[in-house]
Amino acid sequence: MKQDVLEPGATYHIFNRGNNKEDIFKEEENYYYFLKLIRTHLLPVCDIYAYCLLGKHFHLLLKIKEKEELSPTHQDKTHLPFSNFFNAYTKGINKKYNRTGSLFQEHFKRKRVGDEKYLIQLIAYIHLNPVQHGFVEDHKNYKFSSFQAYIGAKPSKIETSYIFSLIDSEIFEHWHDERRLNTKYLNDFLQDQT
Repeated sequence: MKQDVLEPGATYHIFNRGNNKEDIFKEEENYYYFLKLIRTHLLPVCDIYAYCLLGKHFHLLLKIKEKEELSPTHQDKTHLPFSNFFNAYTKGINKKYNRTGSLFQEHFKRKRVGDEKYLIQLIAYIHLNPVQHGFVEDHKNYKFSSFQAYIGAKPSKIETSYIFSLIDSEIFEHWHDERRLNTKYLNDFLQDQT
């Protein structure tokens, strides 16, 4: 399957899972290491709108910066920071756990987000993913997603202002709760993502 090119100014849902359905996060410190590498490798080239890290897979919702905001090195090679990011994480995990080979299943998957309606549905989908996969009963209790950044519970580099221009911050939490209760919505949206 041919992957969409990461274009400046475009928004993407990026996701992947462990090779052979292996855990990519084996213990809590792995999650923190992944987030640290996001800050190092990805924040210079994109704004992160949402993320969720779950044992065997992850989701990122991000917008590649406009061409004029990118360094000359990245203006025509926006994929390089992503390659460096995934390679750095894989090397770190391989070294720590004395393993070899690919950690992730193939290349990371990406879907271009074409409109704001789809974008805000992705925000809910990503934040509610820990509930869907049985990690927690309430998404508010899951600490490895960007939901906490939106409700001001922890400091973050998440770009919330654009999302709050689409969903009023006063109803953000309630809006998620409505979608969590509507399991048909989640199941339908999951089917569209695979």
